Amino acid sequence: MGNLPTQRIVPAFPFQTVGLDFAGPFFVLNRRGRGVKPVKAYLCLFICFRYKCIHLEIVSQLTKDAFILSLRRFISRRGAPAEIFCDNGRNFVAAAKEIGAFIKSNQTPIFDFATNEKIKFNFIPTYAPHFGGLWEAGIKSAKFHLKRVIGNSNLTFEELSTLFAQVEAILNSRPLCPLSSSPQDLLSLTPGHFLVGRPLTSLPAPAYEDSDPRFLQRHARLEQLRQHFWRRWQKEYVCELQQRSKWRINKGFLRVGDLVLLQEDNTAPMHWRMGRISRLFPGHDGISRVADISTMRGCVRRPLTRICPLLTDEEA
Repeated sequence: MGNLPTQRIVPAFPFQTVGLDFAGPFFVLNRRGRGVKPVKAYLCLFICFRYKCIHLEIVSQLTKDAFILSLRRFISRRGAPAEIFCDNGRNFVAAAKEIGAFIKSNQTPIFDFATNEKIKFNFIPTYAPHFGGLWEAGIKSAKFHLKRVIGNSNLTFEELSTLFAQVEAILNSRPLCPLSSSPQDLLSLTPGHFLVGRPLTSLPAPAYEDSDPRFLQRHARLEQLRQHFWRRWQKEYVCELQQRSKWRINKGFLRVGDLVLLQEDNTAPMHWRMGRISRLFPGHDGISRVADISTMRGCVRRPLTRICPLLTDEEA
């Protein structure tokens, strides 16, 4: 494995260097009513190289003009990037052939537009998708569960755009590492801190996960999709934080004062329950698998399987 590129490790403003990728298609309605035929729309993802911040845009069609409009919307809200990295279109297969053909046939116009805006556009080598692992991981996080929660639902362009914005906020609320080393600080650093200077929050809403979608109004149905996405993606993210080599290799010990994420079954969207380890209970082999954790709602005792340690300063 090669070293990280300079754009990944040198501090700068968010989205100064971004990765770009497309996903889809998603089917939307151009209006509501009888006799409406669904049309294709696509997800355009921008991901910050340095802070893993994600920005999602909906694109109505795979044309140069539609993409440039989405890029202008991104620049208006996040600022103009210095560099954009993207697949070159030849390593797309199967369902992404349409996207690959679009990028391949529009490389020159896109490059010319970026040059006029003083943006350096970089295409990764042919047949090397691992060069774009950063944005491929972002596409996986967004698309995998979006496709499953939307299913056969027919959303309008406005509703799908709202859902993309809410999914973007959920992805940018994920905890990365402790915000400080203070034992009393239970906050974690998230991509949202680099965007708005504080954790991203969401408006309270009733629980619709178990409701029959046929009897929900459209705004409630949209909230139900958001809650389903949160439940699926949050469990997947927690499982990734809990990856351990089975039985043989020790990947470090829990320590008093470490900031950890508690795995909870029923949490509202964009609410992560954090805590600091206050006491450990070692077993006969000297390894602690149970801990007391101080949270904002008191002290709780949890097994190791329900605790997700965040990255330390040495690992970050």
